Amino acid sequence: MEPRNHTAVSEFLLLGLTDDPALQPLIFSLFLSMYLVTILGNLLIILAVSSDAHLHTPMYFFLSNLSLTDICISTTTIPKTLVNIQAHTQSITYTGCLSQLCFVLIFGGLENCLLAVMAYDRYVAICHPLRYMVIMNPRLCVLLVLLCLLVSTVNALLHTLMVLRLSFCTALEIPHFFCELTQVITLSCSDILINNLLVFWGSILFAGVPLSGIIFSYARIVSSILRIPSVGGRYKAFSTCGSHLSVVSLFYGTGFGVYMSSAVSDSSIKNVVASMMYMVVPQMLNPFIYSLRNKEMKGALGHLFTASPSSL
Repeated sequence: MEPRNHTAVSEFLLLGLTDDPALQPLIFSLFLSMYLVTILGNLLIILAVSSDAHLHTPMYFFLSNLSLTDICISTTTIPKTLVNIQAHTQSITYTGCLSQLCFVLIFGGLENCLLAVMAYDRYVAICHPLRYMVIMNPRLCVLLVLLCLLVSTVNALLHTLMVLRLSFCTALEIPHFFCELTQVITLSCSDILINNLLVFWGSILFAGVPLSGIIFSYARIVSSILRIPSVGGRYKAFSTCGSHLSVVSLFYGTGFGVYMSSAVSDSSIKNVVASMMYMVVPQMLNPFIYSLRNKEMKGALGHLFTASPSSL
């Protein structure tokens, strides 16, 4: 079927949380504060890991990459929202929307994969402690991160190229604060069956497979911990993966909340708030979780703040 009301797309409209002018200063302050906290917190994690030789281990190598990914994904979405609020506009160019969509998919997929890799790291550390440094050697760690980036990039480019083939109607309003893939697809007048199938299988790949790996890793971890005879030994073993487990729960918990919100509610405002909880809040809270629950990270951050300029 030929698309009706087809138009040459030059821009989309990001409706955001609300168009009430009285609430715009509050929303601007909220997004700005969350963005600054996210950038500062994750930068501190990266600086602490790079400056402390005791943290030059696979676990903290993956953590620093996770922090860098959190910075990237926040920078992909929040600055455009801030600019639009400040300029009293809702527009985003067609090229800018597809670019934002692509980078959100890259860094979102990368975060999923990194969480699974970090679970595997904890599995090796607890279940095979004597072979840990042999298995998780620097070469393997770098290859795992590069593999995660490669798979995420290929998936994002595939989705973006499939969106490029779509024709769009005159209604180009996206009820989100960023260009979200499924929202962009639904605006199309073209046949979107292939796009929907790609979204379905992509969701299985970047949610189901990593989550299954995480569940399998922690099942083996719990089994190994329960075989430790002393209570102190069990607590020490579990404390090494407590921060990661908290981050995983936050990330997938908010993701499940987004899915349930979109499934049971037609309110665009509720869906936007749910998406913000998934795209902004975990990235902001991750540094706090790792710094508050991890003694080594606390010590590294303390040394980072107390170090003299000459020692830096």
